[in-house]
Order: sequence, then C-alpha cells, then structure tokens
Amino acid sequence: MSVDVLVGDILHMKKKHPCGSFEFEVLRVGMDFKVKCRGCGHEIMTPRRKIEKNIKKIERTQQQ
Repeated sequence: MSVDVLVGDILHMKKKHPCGSFEFEVLRVGMDFKVKCRGCGHEIMTPRRKIEKNIKKIERTQQQ
C-alpha cells in the first residue's frame, strides 16, 4: 500500500530525529524520499518503505 506524499508536505513521524523534532519537510519523492528536519535543517535520503512505515500524520502545505 502506497501513501500519497507530495513535495512540500510536512510529515509527523512516530520516531523523533536526534535533535528532538518529529516534523520533516518532503523535498523529493520517488523510490527514495529526501526529507529535511524542521528542527535542525538536516537533510536525509531514506527509502520510501522506511518513511511510509513511520508516518503518523501528513500535513498538506499546498492545495493541488
């Protein structure tokens, strides 16, 4: 099952980043997601499956 995630969305994750933030901004989608931590600004490339498994909530920033 694939989750509909778009560039610009804010992902609220189940696990927090080492800086303490639970929120990540989506920069790129595909087989891998490129996300940016909203707390410290660190950018991470992670496989789609791992991200989709850990999403708690998706906040849309753009209306499409």
